[in-house]
Amino acid sequence: MAGLHRQFSPKKLRRKKQIYLRICSAIMSQQLSTKVADTLHRRFLELYGEAEPTPEQILETPHETLRAIGLSNAKAIYVKEVARHFIEQGLSDALLLKMSDAEVIEELTKIKGVGVWTVQMILMFSLARPDVFPSGDFGIQQAMIRLYKLRTTDKKKMIARMEKIASAWSPYRTVASMYLWQWKDE
Repeated sequence: MAGLHRQFSPKKLRRKKQIYLRICSAIMSQQLSTKVADTLHRRFLELYGEAEPTPEQILETPHETLRAIGLSNAKAIYVKEVARHFIEQGLSDALLLKMSDAEVIEELTKIKGVGVWTVQMILMFSLARPDVFPSGDFGIQQAMIRLYKLRTTDKKKMIARMEKIASAWSPYRTVASMYLWQWKDE
């Protein structure tokens, strides 16, 4: 890790507002190229006059309208589920900021279509949490397999080994993860 630290500079962690929109965006972009994801996001915002919609506006948007901009049936449902959950649970950015990482993961994974990896990305890149290690991320796995010569025959053991290695990086595992992604992409 020391070598990666000398070689790369991670982006600064910055908090973002309207976390429900960041989750919606993450859902919309799943398994898509950046270009297609950007197009979907632009079309989504155009539905609301280029403004960022409230959870209530998203929930009121007809399912067919979301499908018409290019969202799959499942993604249209999941986006509305995010809005519904934020409304029904009274979630806000301020409330999420007060929660621990584990509490945020527990709360947001209750939303249909939102998994642990998505919440970890929200913790890292929207809530600017410094100590998140997404061991389930394929890019992180690839980098650590190569850097630490990890065996891949038993995935559970490999993940456990990755988490043990990463524990030494605490409380800056987010930054370490960013180094790993940069190294892999180089």
